[in-house]
This record gives sequence, C-alpha cells and structure tokens, in this order.
Amino acid sequence: MNVIEIHDLKKTLGNFHLSIPSLAVPEGYITGFIGENGAGKTTTIKLMMNHLFPDQGQISLFGQNSQQKNQQFKEWIGYVGDVSGFTVQATLLQLKEMTRPFYSKWDEAVFRRLTDRFALDLKKPLKDMSKGQQKQFSLAMALSHHPRLLLMDEPTTNLDPLVRQDFLDILQNQLEQEGVTVFFSSHITSDLDKVADYVLFLHQGQIVLNMQPKDRLLETHRIVKGPAALFTPETRPYLLDLRKTDYGCTALTTQYAQTYALLGQEAVYDIPTLEDVFIGYARGEKQ
Repeated sequence: MNVIEIHDLKKTLGNFHLSIPSLAVPEGYITGFIGENGAGKTTTIKLMMNHLFPDQGQISLFGQNSQQKNQQFKEWIGYVGDVSGFTVQATLLQLKEMTRPFYSKWDEAVFRRLTDRFALDLKKPLKDMSKGQQKQFSLAMALSHHPRLLLMDEPTTNLDPLVRQDFLDILQNQLEQEGVTVFFSSHITSDLDKVADYVLFLHQGQIVLNMQPKDRLLETHRIVKGPAALFTPETRPYLLDLRKTDYGCTALTTQYAQTYALLGQEAVYDIPTLEDVFIGYARGEKQ
C-alpha cells in the first residue's frame, strides 16, 4: 500500500513553481525527501496537510483525497517541523493538556517516556526552551498519539550531533515497533544516509530523481575520476556533473557497471554519499 500518492501536482507561489508529476510513498518505510533550501520541500508538506491547496493535481493519503475533511487524517498524521506551531507562551504541560483531547489514541506513557528521555521540564514555557528542546517536544507530541504517518520537515536542522542521533534512533525504533511511515524532508543528507529506505530529490521545484531504494541508488552510482582523455563521447551518457580538475576529470556515474566496463581500472571509483548523488543530479540538470 502507498500511504502518499501524488498525481500531476502544481503550485505557484510568487515566482516559485512546484511541479510533481507523480509520487508514491510506500507504507512502513522512511522516505528521504532531499532538496536544497527553497527547493519546495516545505510547500509540498503543507499541501499534504491542507495548509496550502494545489493549483492543479491531487494528493491522496491512505487512498483518500487529502482535501476531504476527515478527522481520521488528523489522528493518523504526526508532524515535526522546523517551527513547531505551538503557542510559545504556554508551558509544555499546558500544551500537552490542550492537545491530548483531540486524539483518541493519546498515550500518556509514551509522552512521559519520551519527555523523560529528553529531560524536558514540563513546567517551563516553550519559549524558554532551546531550539533542540522544542523539536524534541514536538517529536514527543507527534508520537504520543501513535500516528500511521509521520511528516517531518527539516526536523534535525540546527541540532547538535547527539540530539540528532537521538532523533534518528527514536525514528528507527518507532518504525520497528509500530510500522509508522516516515516522510522526512531535509537538506542534511548525512541523516538520511543513516536511516532512509527510499529517497527522492527535489531541485528548484522539480523532481530530478523520483523514488529510489537508497541502497540500490548508492550501489549503482560512483564518483569516477581519471585523465580527461578517458571521458569520451562514448562514456558521456553514463555521467552527470562532469568537471575538469587540475588532475583530470571527475564525474558522477549513474551506471557504475557500464562505466567500469568502458573505463576499467584506468579510472578511480569512490562510493558516493547521498549528498554527492544529489549534487550530481542537480548540477546535471543545469548541464
């Protein structure tokens, strides 16, 4: 089953144009939605949550049109963003008490376990919390009603490495225990290198690489380096982001096996990160 499906989606905001012809997010996995700041990741998530409405196209959640006024959608979806949306003057305890009546599956034990793990003082106002603590609280709130889908918009931005790793550990644990589907937008690709099952790349409002299993993507791509004479018109169809350096040329190959068959051991091949692959596709679009 696909938890999220998008068909022919278009949205214009000022000079920005978002266009997603198709997208299908499978149930029970972590999908990394990768793009630079301003690529349209937040706009896409706002469209999923009905905070914005499309100019064209349709978004389906759990097989139903997302624009239906369905209370179940609110119960099924958890959200963690760069900005929490909570009233900052209220204490964490007040925010929890205001929120819990809206969720029939609210689990106080989960809330207490997570806030204890994060060492959050529930008597303090949200405004007195650090950015990291605010995001920890948002995650605790989102997971305490047992969502089926967790939408995360740049959740680890500005967090220190220890807090970021704790976030990722909790996500993986939640996936294993409850099978929650996670749609995780970020420009911090190192986080998604660790936890993502699938990835897709958004660049300047356009999908430049649609849903791919992360491990398969990294297996089939390499950073290839070698003398400029190796990079002939015959190899060009397999390369993105071909650049000259002081020592020759470097490129991202999209088909490692075929490139190796052509260049053999005359070239050097490095395993890429998701950031390497994203930059290659983004620059490849320009080229």
